[in-house]
Amino acid sequence: MAYIKPTAEYSDWDGERCIILRGVSDFDAYRVFDCGQSFRFNVENGVIDGVAMDRRIKIKQEGDTLYLAGADKREYDEIWESYLGLDEDYEAINADVCEKFGVYNGVINDAVKAASGIRILRQEHWEALCSFIISQNNNIPRIKKIVETLCRELGEKFISFGEECHAFPTPEAILAAGIETLNAMKMGFRSKYVFDAAARVVDGRIDLKAIENMSFYEGEEYLMQICGVGKKVADCTLLYGYHKTEAFPVDVWIKRVLEKYYPDGIDFDGLGKFAGIAQQYLFCYERYINGERETNK
Repeated sequence: MAYIKPTAEYSDWDGERCIILRGVSDFDAYRVFDCGQSFRFNVENGVIDGVAMDRRIKIKQEGDTLYLAGADKREYDEIWESYLGLDEDYEAINADVCEKFGVYNGVINDAVKAASGIRILRQEHWEALCSFIISQNNNIPRIKKIVETLCRELGEKFISFGEECHAFPTPEAILAAGIETLNAMKMGFRSKYVFDAAARVVDGRIDLKAIENMSFYEGEEYLMQICGVGKKVADCTLLYGYHKTEAFPVDVWIKRVLEKYYPDGIDFDGLGKFAGIAQQYLFCYERYINGERETNK
């Protein structure tokens, strides 16, 4: 059966323009923004509030109905449908994931079922690269705090919902600010890596747009030219910033997953084009679902 996209209606929410999407399937907004792929969104009173693509948006979900405040129909069609992954058939993707990983064991079936609703966001290239450089040897609350400071100090200001907001700073703004400014944001050793990335983008040694047309392996090798960008950061950038969903980033949590459920190893080249989506399911399954079970024993 062909994937049926949600139907969109125009309305308002607290005096702001709003898109109401009905018939949303395989999408859990709270899991999407709580699985470590984006660092500029927070949840308060059931509303997800954050800045992406130089815009502020508020998201609320009630069953299969999704409310997007701060967007009109044109912006939804041009930006948010793709950003949220609502243009993809996740029922078909999940079937592919279960088939590819199922040759090892049935854990992936449990993970897909338990973590259902996660979708991979299509984030802006530079924001994804910079954010995941900052994420190295870091925890999510601290990453979010550093990113918030970076945006507040160096990002372009705009008004949304009657409040001052900040876009993610450009490489040019970061380069102009200098490495001492980055050090003051308590990035630690990551300051020189963020600065190097900005310098390479500004002077053209790294062409972020060109990566769109590279294969996953070409993009990975290309990004690893940047000081401090290893395989994990490159893979996260490709997965979350370029939607190269064959990328399978291995961090501390995923390393534990692989050791626990795939002790005899796994053929990464055989995981298929949705391996990165499977990675998110396994991460969520082990960290939040199995973790809660073990904590409550």
